Amino acid sequence: MTWTDCKAGGHNGSRAALFLAAACSLVAAPLPIARSQPPAAPAVAPPATADNINREFLSPELDPEEWLAKFEIESREVFAARREILAAVGLAPGSRIADVGSGTGLYLAPFSAAVGPSGRVFAVDISPRLVDFIENRIHKEGLDNVVAVRSTTISTTLAPGSVTHAFVCDAYHHFDRYPEMLASIHAALVPGGRLVVVDFDRIPGVSREWLLTHVRAGKDSVRGEIEAAGFVFLEEVPVAAFRENYLLRFRKPGPGAAATQP
Repeated sequence: MTWTDCKAGGHNGSRAALFLAAACSLVAAPLPIARSQPPAAPAVAPPATADNINREFLSPELDPEEWLAKFEIESREVFAARREILAAVGLAPGSRIADVGSGTGLYLAPFSAAVGPSGRVFAVDISPRLVDFIENRIHKEGLDNVVAVRSTTISTTLAPGSVTHAFVCDAYHHFDRYPEMLASIHAALVPGGRLVVVDFDRIPGVSREWLLTHVRAGKDSVRGEIEAAGFVFLEEVPVAAFRENYLLRFRKPGPGAAATQP
């Protein structure tokens, strides 16, 4: 059918003419212009989800010695930079710190020494097998001011106002329920208490593929989430050994906490 046919049939009042008019409306409608589309960017697998990011650590088959070999090695940035990180946390005798996501307990001995006999270190982890490992480590190393604590996906299980510092090292990206966990950390801190977060910086187009698929959010997003939870951002502390990690310091609003350094 052509537009000429439509004009010719438009003067006929029969049913056929009415049908022809309806068909003509389709002929007359402009056709969309095909446009070339830019090539799609290479797909990157989404970050690990709440369903699987902690599955391995919750397994009763987890081997702590295997993770000890992975966590406490010089090629890991947070191990190589442990002295700088300890200084940035700002502990003093009498401080009470929650090491949230303590893992194999890399920082327990230096934290224990820094807070002294009058202080306390809470080694908090979601993994039953790692909590057992930490308890054995506490006993073997004579860390009398350290206590192992089993957490959940939404809570540190610490008492309100029980700590002056909270430390989250390479564990924030494992907070699959981060709003609830941040609320729990906020509650556990005394007013004026400090939160120190060390994690991988997820930068699309720069970070290696493992990091992009494993870590949920980049540094700016993490800072925004923590500020939204009621914390005040203080600073990013440069760490010479860091290539993929960052260190952020926050404060819970309120008067200065006892045994807390600026």
